Order: sequence, then structure tokens, then C-alpha cells
Amino acid sequence: MTRLCAAISAALISLTMAGSGLAQDVMLRSHRGDVEISGNLLGFDGEFYRVDTIYGELTVDGSGVVCEGPGCPDLESYVARLVFSGAPTIGRVLMPALIEAFAIRENHDVTREDLSAYETRYAVHSGADRRLIGEFIFRLTNTDEGFADLLANEADITMALREVRRDELDRAREAGLGDLSASGRMRVLALDALVPVVAPSNPVQGISLRQLARVLSGEITNWTALGGPDAPIDVHLWDESTGIGQASVQRLLVPERLNLREKVRRHANGADFAEVVNRDPFALGLTTRSEQGATWELALIGECGFALRASRRAVKTEDYPLTAPLFLYLPARRFPALGREFLAYLRDPSAQLVIRRAGFVDQAPEEIEINAQGDRFANAIAQAGTEVGLEDLQHMVQVLGPLRRLTTTFRFESGSVRLDAQSRSNVAQLARALELGLYDARRLVFVGFSDGDGPAATNQEIALRRAETVKRAVMRTAETADFDRIGLEVVAFGEAMPMACDDTAWGRQVNRRVEVWVQ
Repeated sequence: MTRLCAAISAALISLTMAGSGLAQDVMLRSHRGDVEISGNLLGFDGEFYRVDTIYGELTVDGSGVVCEGPGCPDLESYVARLVFSGAPTIGRVLMPALIEAFAIRENHDVTREDLSAYETRYAVHSGADRRLIGEFIFRLTNTDEGFADLLANEADITMALREVRRDELDRAREAGLGDLSASGRMRVLALDALVPVVAPSNPVQGISLRQLARVLSGEITNWTALGGPDAPIDVHLWDESTGIGQASVQRLLVPERLNLREKVRRHANGADFAEVVNRDPFALGLTTRSEQGATWELALIGECGFALRASRRAVKTEDYPLTAPLFLYLPARRFPALGREFLAYLRDPSAQLVIRRAGFVDQAPEEIEINAQGDRFANAIAQAGTEVGLEDLQHMVQVLGPLRRLTTTFRFESGSVRLDAQSRSNVAQLARALELGLYDARRLVFVGFSDGDGPAATNQEIALRRAETVKRAVMRTAETADFDRIGLEVVAFGEAMPMACDDTAWGRQVNRRVEVWVQ
């Protein structure tokens, strides 16, 4: 009786949970028979019932009641079911690899069934009799369709190659799915990057972000403007319905207030994209690091001498300016136990290894010795101006010399003090590591850097404030960490070590960062 009343009270606060289907009549009766709840069964996750009653939608603990009526589920043969919808880049290879690794760890068996060209079912079996305990359904559509399925209650999780848009956020709240931008509703599953690519026979080896934007807008139409042959540039992008196609325009053209040129060849997937660009000596395209195929990646160059490629470490640290996180969006509802276990596994170090082997960039922190960062310090010396002298650089080396840089870096959205999506994920990752005691008895130094726009002294102060902000965010998130066992410090060097040129908005954004160094 007490458990039932507590469950009803909790339901008045949290009214949504996993499971969907046609409403059916049920009666939930307490074991002593003195409390009854009748209504339409909206869902059952193996532990809790979700019922539409005359009092509203209630969530009731199944252990405190007996279910009667035609809509009651079979408790003995309950099968957890999760439907994922969205980007094929995530659902075709990465998620199946993670499901199989999860099953091996939990001593489950997994079988695959192709339901259609765009839908696949993974059945999970367990126990001595290998009983069916769960189903993972993947609908390989695109990011737009993934959000549409979630809003229509036809999917439980969206696989996205971009962040949720404002209109999607508003519609999700109206549908009772909660705030999809809130902590816990959005997860960065893995990392990728947008890369400009050409055919291997193309002699051009690098392009600046500004040049790339001008190519996409149609201001540059001939390869001679990029140091190549006298030939028109054939521009290739992913389809505008895909997250990558949308991110390409959002990341390159919107900051420069440019519009996409009319003549662009679009592709529905990375395989088709790579095959066509690889055959065309005059093609220039923007695709992902994980799906560039046999095409040749152009380095991102700057007039000040920087050249960056989408290496694994450059993507993980977000030193490469066109990083592209892979997102999972979850509604504010309770998932079945098997689904919760799988989502928890995605943060496990073994899952990060699977992500890396699948061709994506994982989020497991790595420590980089200062001797392995020669290019960064060489650039700092080369770009030192009148306001950042040799003494400042020597002080920076003296402070950082005994430390190692973590690949966990924090950057901010353009024109905002809000951390970007990858950095918000990094806050959760670092906080969890602190709670697990992985950095006990060690020093963690949050190091603030800035762009070179404005007086050096002001930039130093801004960089220090950003470092303090990140440190507070991590401490606030790491609720159970023992900070008496961890040395947390803050220091700032302002514009002393730029990662890119300050002559573009992208370069300045890359330079505004907070790094974490450890000893």
C-alpha cells in the first residue's frame, strides 16, 4: 500500500516513461485490494505501468500492484524494446558494433534481421534457455526524420548529426518529451569532423576556411584561385535533409552571412559522395572524416602559417575547427532496464574502444606530454607579437613543463559564454572521472587561452574567468567527488598559444579555449 501511494505521488511529478502503443483497458489493484486504479494502459517498461486515468497520466510501480484486464502485459515474457531513428552514419555500423560488444560483456546473444532496406532489428537473448529479452530497432532515415519520429512517439531515441533546432525543442516540450537540450537529454556518442576533400589527382593540398566558404557561396568558382589548374570547381555536399548537409551550411556559410551557390551536387550518403568525388579531378566536397573513403583530405590553412588536419587527437581536443559530434537525443521518459544498461555502457571505457575501432573518434581522455606538442609551442613563438614577449612564453613553458595536457578541452559557442555541445559532454566526462577517483592525488590545472583580438591584459583576464567558469561547472557536476583528494588549480595565458589565425571568426573561436593539464 505504501509503495503504491508513493508511486502515485511520484507519478504526479514525473508523468512520462518508456513504452508506447495503443491504449488498452486495465485495472491496477494493490496486493491488499484496498486501492484500485483503472484506465488505459499507455506503456509498460518491465517495471512500471503508465496509465491514463481520470486523474491524469500516472506512473505506477508494478511490484506494488496486480494488473487485471485485456490490456495487461505478459510479465513472464516481457521484451524490452527500443526504437532508434535518424542518421545512417550512426545506425548502420557504430550502434550495431556497440550492441554486439554490450551483449558479449553481459553474456547475451544477438541476432540481426533486416526488416527492410532502411530498418534493422537486433534481438537480444539471455539465460540458459536464451530467452528473448530485448529488441533494438534501427530506422536509417536522416536527422530530420529522426526528430520527427521522436516527436510523433514512433521512436524512443534520435540519432543526429547536428544539434536539435529551436522549433524541434519547442515541439518536444509541447509533446511532453521535456527539454531535449537539458543535461541528460542530449548525449555526445562519438566525435567526427567535417573535412574538405578532393580527388587524389588534384594538386591542391590545402584551403583556408574563408576560401572554403567562398567556394560554397559561389564567390570562388575556378581552381586557379586556390593554386590549382584552370578549371571550374565542381562542388559536392551531402543532401540538405541530412545532418551533415545542414551542418556544412551552418558551420561554413552562416558565420560569414553567405548563401549557398545554386549549382551544387548533392549526395544522400557518404559512400556515393566519396565514389563520385574520387573520380572527378575538379571536384571539391565537404564530407565527414569517417566517410571520406579514397578521397584526399585538404588541410585547413591560414595566412599566418597554420595548417590543420582532422587527426584523431585534433578532433578529440577540438583543435580542429570543424569537429562534428554524433548525438543521441532522449526524451524525458523512463526506459526499460535493458535500455538503461545499454545507455550506461556507452560511457564505459570498453565502449570508447569500440567507437574508435568503428572509425570514429572516442571521448576517452588521453594525456599528451609536452614534448609531443612541439608544433603548438613553435607556433606560439612564431606568432608572438609585441604584447606577448619571450618572458611570457618562458613563464608558460615553466608552468606547463611538468604537466601533461589532457585531450579534454573546453570551447564556447560563437559569440556566447555557453560551452559548445562537445564541451558540455566533456564536463560530464571529466566530472564522472573525478567521482570515480581517477584523478585522486593528482593536480588538475584549468588553463585559459584567448584570441588575440584586443589588449593582451584584457584577454588574459577573460581567459582566467573562462577557466574559473569551467572549473566550477565540473565541480558542480561531480557531486560525489572527494575534492580534498584532488588538486584543482586555475591559470591563464591569454593569447600566448594560438591554435589558428585570428583573421577569421572560426580562428578566434578555436583560440578561445580552456585546456586541462595534469600532473
